Amino acid sequence: MLAFMILTMLSGCGGGSSSGGGATGPGPAPGPDEPPITVGDWYKPPLFVTWQWQLTEEVNTSYDVDLYDIDLFDSPEALIEQLQDNGIKVICYFSAGSYEEWRDDADSFADADLGNKLDGWAGERWLDIRSANVRTIMESRLDLAVLKGCDGVEPDNMDGYTNKPGFKLTPDDQISYNRFIANAAHTRGLSVGLKNDLDQIEELVDYYDFAVNEQCFQYNECEALSPFTENGKPVMNAEYKNKYVTDSVERDALCVESINMLFSTLILPLNLDDEFRFSCL
Repeated sequence: MLAFMILTMLSGCGGGSSSGGGATGPGPAPGPDEPPITVGDWYKPPLFVTWQWQLTEEVNTSYDVDLYDIDLFDSPEALIEQLQDNGIKVICYFSAGSYEEWRDDADSFADADLGNKLDGWAGERWLDIRSANVRTIMESRLDLAVLKGCDGVEPDNMDGYTNKPGFKLTPDDQISYNRFIANAAHTRGLSVGLKNDLDQIEELVDYYDFAVNEQCFQYNECEALSPFTENGKPVMNAEYKNKYVTDSVERDALCVESINMLFSTLILPLNLDDEFRFSCL
């Protein structure tokens, strides 16, 4: 919370408000042709990186892995420092494509920034990724990641254009936004992973350091992620299907396929609360 208060003071009054006061329409989004920022000394995880992904409940720090993926807002600096003191890199999760009503900066969004509700996720709404205000808020979140000492970030919900966000988002709007997020992270010395947006991986792989995916084996989508591994960048995948939890034969077969594809696959609870964990590595 201290880091967020400092960040708020530094940010001044440039944000919007939930009442929409002073907010304007999005206007044209920046073009999608911004070149990638690829030179820097930020963390670049290798193929077969071992990891733990926990976004809810008290974080279990006992796993012997290369990196943890934890919530940006909910994780105190002391937790991040503890993990790093043990030689573990820390990736900080936030949603870049949706509004979450419980977040500390929720009042910074203008009414015009908010679209339809996300199915199955209470208190979340799609964001207008063309909005300059949304982009400013995301830059502030990246600044918060720097203040907290995160090694990198996992921006979620990066495929609003394929859903029903309540805005007429185009594929170019999404590419522009996703490239903006990646370059803004790299400018701050943060590693950044691509979440979702399988249809645009070819256009985005040069901008991102790794991919975070859910259930690509269950939905037969893993091949779409191969541009990452072909470029020496890891795919960190999570599967939730019950058969992988209860049937060791099914789990072993999954892991063989995952390793053959050079993926780092976990079998986890959908709530990502550390109720159980199986790793293919």
